[in-house]
Amino acid sequence: MGIGPSKITTMEEARAHRTYALVILMLVYAFNFIDRRILSILQTPIKEEFNLSDGQLGLLTGFLFALLYTVVGIPLARVADSTNRKTVITWSLTVWSAFTAISGLVMNYWQLALARMGVGIGEAGGSPPAHAIVSDLYEPERRARALAIYSSGI
Repeated sequence: MGIGPSKITTMEEARAHRTYALVILMLVYAFNFIDRRILSILQTPIKEEFNLSDGQLGLLTGFLFALLYTVVGIPLARVADSTNRKTVITWSLTVWSAFTAISGLVMNYWQLALARMGVGIGEAGGSPPAHAIVSDLYEPERRARALAIYSSGI
């Protein structure tokens, strides 16, 4: 139940709207980062649980995630530029959250690898549209500070 742009009538309401949006985006970015790092934080018990090699663990915590995050990020940024950015962020948050939850249900290395790939795909759609939204909401002389606040989510 946010304030829609057509309902904003005063400068104070506009300021409140963009501050609200910035705080929400920063919090989403914080959860994005937590989801990205959780496997590294828990790598020792995960390694023991699934009897993983160091190479398998390295793939899970780095390459598999980073590959999909990078490769999928560009097309998702393009989608965000040509459609509703809030919708892209919403779907991305839903996808990475679902795959994070699925990660807790896996029974072997390959299932965990696929779940981590899903997290990477979901998270790839979070930051590009958020940067665009912040850039749309803040005039150039305030944009750097707004983007720094957004980035403090990590």
